[in-house]
Amino acid sequence: MKMPLDDNRYLKGAPVAARIMDEVRAAAEKATGEGFKPRLVSITVGDVAAVDVYVRNQRAKAEKVGIDFEERPFPAEITAEELEAAIHGMNADPRVTGIIIQRPVPSHIPIKAIQGAIHPLKDVEGMHPSSIGNIVYNDLDLAPCTAAASVELLKATGLDLKGLEVVIVGHSEIVGKPIAFLLMSEGATVTVCHHMTRSVAAHARRADALFVAVGKARLIKADMVKPGAAVIDIGINSEVGPDGNSRLVGDVDTESVKEVASWITPVPGGVGPVTVAILLRNTMVALSRQRALYQSTYATESKVAAE
Repeated sequence: MKMPLDDNRYLKGAPVAARIMDEVRAAAEKATGEGFKPRLVSITVGDVAAVDVYVRNQRAKAEKVGIDFEERPFPAEITAEELEAAIHGMNADPRVTGIIIQRPVPSHIPIKAIQGAIHPLKDVEGMHPSSIGNIVYNDLDLAPCTAAASVELLKATGLDLKGLEVVIVGHSEIVGKPIAFLLMSEGATVTVCHHMTRSVAAHARRADALFVAVGKARLIKADMVKPGAAVIDIGINSEVGPDGNSRLVGDVDTESVKEVASWITPVPGGVGPVTVAILLRNTMVALSRQRALYQSTYATESKVAAE
């Protein structure tokens, strides 16, 4: 039996995203009134149709909260050196608050090097090595967006994170590992599973909260989940249904796990909406940090605001 959309076991992203967006809107209005209009620049390399949906969504959400959004498309033939030079120009432009690299990029573009070219103060995606490294030292304000969104959803359950037994299935640099550090900073006890873990199921069954981000459709079944657990499904996979139509499914077999878990994020509609809201919240954090730097450098903000 399919879980109805109003079932309270669904841990939906929309209410969490709306709360964050309200906070961002208030911050953006205040900054704009003081002469510092937040502005996001989106970089696309090549003509990638799949990216258009994400860019339109980011633009709509940004403009809704009062953040300017600019698209800067680059040809697929651009060299890595040329792209880095363009990014350095944006780093030096005080009118640019944050820079987003839309993925995928052509194979000749080294995405890690390009991400590293973005100044840490403008790294609103939280993917610069220094942004990820700062999490180890409990500087959490510019964490990778998907990781931070996943933790926000767990917090929405109302569970006390101190001492909570958490298992993360997936240890990528921008999702699994940052989630682990974010939760450790909250006092949770964290286990991270990966492709060399001998028994993922044995670990998963201990978890009060289970995060899954591996890109394998329906990997987690009901017998791998502790009764009453919170399950945060970060996976997005395309699957062809019995009717021949493709649909999005997560890394968790929702239909079986919903009978065991107390909370489960839907796919789509769970982590995704919160991720965009975190991107916008990171933008305001970046603006605040840039203003502090300008103030310390020039002794007053009035000149910078006027410019």
